[in-house]
Amino acid sequence: MLKELIAVGAGGALGSAARYLISYAWLSGLTLGGIPVGTFTVNVAGSILIGYLAETLNSSMAVWLLCVGFCGGFTTFSTFSADFIRLVRAGDTSSAVLYAAITVAICAAGTIAGAKIAMAAGAK
Repeated sequence: MLKELIAVGAGGALGSAARYLISYAWLSGLTLGGIPVGTFTVNVAGSILIGYLAETLNSSMAVWLLCVGFCGGFTTFSTFSADFIRLVRAGDTSSAVLYAAITVAICAAGTIAGAKIAMAAGAK
């Protein structure tokens, strides 16, 4: 368990650093039709990467390092996308669509709620 934890932590640190570089250093402030290009780029790239890695990795330690660690640190959206495709592949398309809709709606609502709670507590 300690080896896996170290692998996840190391991968997560690298993924988080990569997310920072792409979203905040290289593409900071760029939008396309109001969509934040940095975040969108990271989410799409992470989804592509985790899909690729999930299909190609043969080592459980590589999965811990790259899928759980790096992709998890890079973007949690990649993990969501992997869950979605697993449902589709299992033939449970209606659950996959419901999962996607509920996840997006509830996470967006949660973000708004968290911001409102912070403002009510006197933040900013």
